[in-house]
Amino acid sequence: MDLRTAVTERARIEGNLVLVDEFLNHRVEPQVIESVGRELAATFVGSGPELILTAEASGIPPALACAAALDIPMVYAKKYLGTGRRYSFAREVTSPTKGVEYRVEVARRVLPAGLRLIIVDDFLARGRTAEALGEIATEAGCEVLGFGFAIEKCWQAGRERLEKHGWMVHSVVELESIEGSSLTIRDRT
Repeated sequence: MDLRTAVTERARIEGNLVLVDEFLNHRVEPQVIESVGRELAATFVGSGPELILTAEASGIPPALACAAALDIPMVYAKKYLGTGRRYSFAREVTSPTKGVEYRVEVARRVLPAGLRLIIVDDFLARGRTAEALGEIATEAGCEVLGFGFAIEKCWQAGRERLEKHGWMVHSVVELESIEGSSLTIRDRT
């Protein structure tokens, strides 16, 4: 089963949240996540990425699937509450689903300057976590080739936030709206 089919048939709506925890980001179904990885890899393979960067925890499955399809390593930014003093690249981010502020950090030793990388995550909503990862990569001296997401909530302007930096964005499934308990998925044909 591919992601579009899984979202159409199995996603649940709770308010403004699209819950895909039964197949994508809590319980992970290999067939679904492999299809995400293959599509994202096909989008970026021509640009020559050397690394995938993501944030823990829900970004790890799609990022790992993409990294496996490209046969390149993956690094995930760790999330911390509070402010510690570690030798890392870091940014403050507010979680749109949990409403708490946290830091995303990447140890300097795992993100050397000069790498060509793509940033992959499960959802693109407002784009703040993705933007923070892009800023971290840029600060580290890496080249951000683009961003790949499993699912995008198009009405929350995350794409626009990233494109303002000149970054390319690709999403496997683009959700146009939520109305009641119905999702509208953008048709790419």
